[in-house]
Amino acid sequence: MRYAVYFTPAHDHPLTMAAAEWLGRDAFSGADLPQAPVEGFDAASLADLTADPRRYGFHATLKAPFALKEGVTEDDLLSAFDEACATHSAFDIPSVTISRIGPFFALVPSEPSEMLDAFAASMVEAFEPLRAPLSEADIARRNPERMSEGQRQHLLKWGYPYVFEEFRFHMTLTGPVPEDQAPAMAEALHRHFQAFNGCPVSIDGLALFSEPERGAPFIVHSRQPLAAPTNG
Repeated sequence: MRYAVYFTPAHDHPLTMAAAEWLGRDAFSGADLPQAPVEGFDAASLADLTADPRRYGFHATLKAPFALKEGVTEDDLLSAFDEACATHSAFDIPSVTISRIGPFFALVPSEPSEMLDAFAASMVEAFEPLRAPLSEADIARRNPERMSEGQRQHLLKWGYPYVFEEFRFHMTLTGPVPEDQAPAMAEALHRHFQAFNGCPVSIDGLALFSEPERGAPFIVHSRQPLAAPTNG
C-alpha cells in the first residue's frame, strides 16, 4: 500500500467532473467512465494518451506517493492528515490555464504564487516523518541520471525530485504527447476546459489518495477541508 497527499477539488466540483470525463475515470469512486469523443483522436489513441493521469486520478501532487515506514500505521497517517488540514488555511489560486510542461499537458497557475509554493513545501515536510525510505529499485525507476544534482538530492532526501525550488503546481491532463499531435491536443483541452481556463481555483482541502498495490489505480481515501481563511 502506498499513499499520496494531493490537492483535488471536491468530488462534486465542476472541475473535478470535467476532469473525470476527460480522463475517463472518477478517482473518488474508482469508476471508469466513457471518454467523450475528441476531434483529431480516435478512442484508442485518446485512452492511451491519458493513461498515466487516469491511473493517478485528477490531482496536483503535494506529497508524492510513499509507503509508510516501519512502525507507522494508517491511523498515524490519518492523524497527521487531520492536523495538516486543521492548521492550514484555504486560499485561492487567482487564475489557472492549460499549459504544456515538457511532453505533457496540465492545468497550471497563470502566475507564480509564493503562498502556493510555501503550502506545498509545508506538506512535503509535514508527512516526511511517516515515509519509508525509497528502495534502490524505486530510485532507479526515477532515472536519477537524467536529473539535475538538486533534483537527485531531493529524491534521496525527500523521496521525490520536484519539491521546494523544483516544485511546480500542475494538475496533469495527459501523458507524453507526440510533437505532431500536440497542437490538436492543446486545442482539444482548451475546448474541454474552457469554463475553467483563466479562472480561479480554491485550494480549500487536502485529499489522501491510496494505491492498494503497485501499479493499481489510485483512489481517494479521504478528502477534508482546510481551515477557514483568516481575515486581514
